[in-house]
Amino acid sequence: MRPPATDRADTTAPGYPALPLSATPAQRLDKEEALFRLLEGHWRYLRNETVVTPVEASDRNAHAQGQYPFAAILGCADSRVSPELIFDQRQGDLFVVRVAGNIVGDGELASIEYAVEHLGVRLVVVLGHEQCGAVKAATENADLEGPIGYLVRQIAPAVERARSLPGVLLDNAVDENIRRSVHRLTEGSRSIAHRVDCGDVRILGARYALQSGDAEILLTLG
Repeated sequence: MRPPATDRADTTAPGYPALPLSATPAQRLDKEEALFRLLEGHWRYLRNETVVTPVEASDRNAHAQGQYPFAAILGCADSRVSPELIFDQRQGDLFVVRVAGNIVGDGELASIEYAVEHLGVRLVVVLGHEQCGAVKAATENADLEGPIGYLVRQIAPAVERARSLPGVLLDNAVDENIRRSVHRLTEGSRSIAHRVDCGDVRILGARYALQSGDAEILLTLG
């Protein structure tokens, strides 16, 4: 998601990040506006020009009245991949669901559906990352038992698809797992699929690079 050298986000724009906390669904942003705001924050992060300030008592008081995120992020639980930092957003701006391997089980699916249907979110991002430990485990051992075995089995179809592709298995498996999770959101939820088909909601699949900090968009629905 790196911008051209001449396309510099205005980090000194009046009112940001100190603009009043919105009390409207999705902060009145449609999918295009939400994506642009997310990209602006990511560009600031890449340039080491983050502007989000610490949360104050007045912010906590406002948040206590309700939540109004403008985007939802389904990301990996990896401690190095924090969406609020990567996209330079304030507390309350992002509805974040994190699980190892950024898989879409029933709980994750219900959470994203809630964000879309009840919070008015119009942008959803599935955020995977390179060198994902959960995906790596699925490439090495598909016969694990217990909760970790469940996790590996959810990722296994992406790994099998990746084995037929040229290149590095782990890299391909990470990308395939992201794509699988994006499609799982529409395949598993009729309401999300309907909003994507109608053009109201956009779902992105992106891969985060641990060293460069860049988040590359792999696919888009809607």
